[in-house]
Parts: sequence; C-alpha cells; structure tokens
Amino acid sequence: MLYRLTADTLVLLHLSFILFALLGGLLVLRWPRLAWLHLPAAAWGVTVEVFHLACPLTRWENLMRQRAGQQGYDDGFIEHYLIPLIYPAGLTPQIQLGLGALVLLINLLVYGRLWRRRRLA
Repeated sequence: MLYRLTADTLVLLHLSFILFALLGGLLVLRWPRLAWLHLPAAAWGVTVEVFHLACPLTRWENLMRQRAGQQGYDDGFIEHYLIPLIYPAGLTPQIQLGLGALVLLINLLVYGRLWRRRRLA
C-alpha cells in the first residue's frame, strides 16, 4: 500500500514539475526571485524533451509500482500519461521536439517581458 501511494504521489509531483517548467515563468512575473528555481526546471524540461532523456521520477515511479506488485511502464511519463490524452496516435520524435520548443518559447516570452519590465524601471 505504501509503495502504491508513493508511486501515485510521484505522478502528482511529476505533473507539478512539468507544469512548473512549462508555466512557472508566469509566477516569476509576480515573484522574480522564483527565477532561480524556475530557470533550471525549464532548462531540464527542454533538455529531457530535446535529447529524449529518461526522467528519474519515471524510474522511481516504476520501481514503486513494481514493489507494490503492479506493472511499471517502459515509456516515459509524458508518453504514458499525457500523450494519450493530448495525442492519441502516440509520441513521435517530432512531437517531443515540439513539446521542448513549446516550453522554450513560452519561457522566452515570459522572461523577455520580465527583462523589458526591469529595463524600463
């Protein structure tokens, strides 16, 4: 029971991290010091998508699921949980590059605005 709860908690943590990497720049507009946490998170998100790296949270979740007697999964978090919701046909390298570019674009826009605001102040 504890292993399953841990795996489920890791899923929520993983999703929270993805949302923070993608949209956390909006929080930085309100709290600029948060950039010290957000920039590394966004960089990691882009790197994982562009270079098709395995995220450690996925490995930990699979380990907890296996210890709970459940079956893990071979693909990554995005492929397993999010892509079936957004792209039912499945994940392709082009989609992954697009997701990485989306994270980068959103954050460039937000940080560009923040930079402009500070420069004009």
